[in-house]
Amino acid sequence: MDSNELRKISGGITERARRVRELRTEEGYLILTHNDRDDMKPGQYLLLDPSPKPAFERAISKETRAFVLDRNGFTCQMCGAVAGEPHPDDSTRRTRLHIGHIIDKSLGGSDDPSNLRAICSLCNEGASNITLQRPLANKLLVQIRRAPSMDQLEVMKWLMSKFPKQASAITTPKKQDAFVISRGTDA
Repeated sequence: MDSNELRKISGGITERARRVRELRTEEGYLILTHNDRDDMKPGQYLLLDPSPKPAFERAISKETRAFVLDRNGFTCQMCGAVAGEPHPDDSTRRTRLHIGHIIDKSLGGSDDPSNLRAICSLCNEGASNITLQRPLANKLLVQIRRAPSMDQLEVMKWLMSKFPKQASAITTPKKQDAFVISRGTDA
């Protein structure tokens, strides 16, 4: 079935991707997309079994949601969009964050905070069953080093606001450092 057939059957619903995800996760239907099979094109869907499996309940608490959003700096972990600001890929939309699973529940993932991430609406529309690997520190540093100075300063400001205690410890000179600086020696 392709997206045109799905639109006709659904009575013209435009948010088909979201509805397919709901059928998969909330109602338990095993529907495959191009994310699941290489031989399928975007907009094609395959219902493997007409009988639904037991659906997953939404069990992420408000506290866990708040923890994950804060830990992720209220930014989408896929595109970097900041909550409440115009979305970088669609300036007509404000960024709205959701909580997504790193390893999808349908693939055995849990609701543990270590398996959750903040993800914006636009990225969430195409994220079903995609596992995003966290970038390693050396990869992030390479990207930051290649960025323009103004962008590097923005990263520094954000990090200092996210980790104020650590930033203060780094930027506050110690008495010994002040002595060395004032004398102009390397002692």
